[in-house]
Formats: sequence, C-alpha cells, structure tokens
Amino acid sequence: MALAIFVQFQMALFGAAVSVKPNPGGLPGTSALEKLINGLAAVALLACVAGVLIGAAQWALGSRSNNYSHASDGKSKVMYGLLGAFIVGAAAAIINFFYDSGSAVR
Repeated sequence: MALAIFVQFQMALFGAAVSVKPNPGGLPGTSALEKLINGLAAVALLACVAGVLIGAAQWALGSRSNNYSHASDGKSKVMYGLLGAFIVGAAAAIINFFYDSGSAVR
C-alpha cells in the first residue's frame, strides 16, 4: 500500500516539471537593486580597508610597546579585514558557482 502511494507520488513529481530561470529584467526595480548591492559592496570594502588600517596600527603599536595582547588583536583585525575583502570580491563568483551546481542537478 505504502509503495503504491510512493510510486504515485514519484509519478506526480515527474509529471509536474518546474524550472527556474532567473531573469534580471523580469521585475521592475531590478536595476535599482543591483545599484544598491554594488553600493553596499563598496561600503563593505571601505569598512574592510578601515579594519585593516586600524588593525595594522594596533599591531604595530602593540608590538612596539611589547603588549602582546594588543599585537595579537591587531593581527586578528588585519586578517578579518582581508578575509572580508576576499568574501566581498568573491561573493558573486561563489553565488554563481552554487547556482550553476544546483542547476546541474536533475
């Protein structure tokens, strides 16, 4: 009984094929959203630059004054800023990779 219901469910799924094809021009306001996202990426990059500069200054001052806690915190801030910049730069490629991978599933 359960197997028959499962087979009917599978047949219904194969009969109802759904496809998704993103269309940037499909909705009004998409270009405004793209501009907004590009602006947010620019602000995020500026924040990463500020984090790297602040971290580098803290790292240098902490090392110079033999304060290893501040030097370690500065190193961490530099690395977080660099990692953040990498993620902002690679975000579109990462999203496209996973979208293409998901589109290949049949």
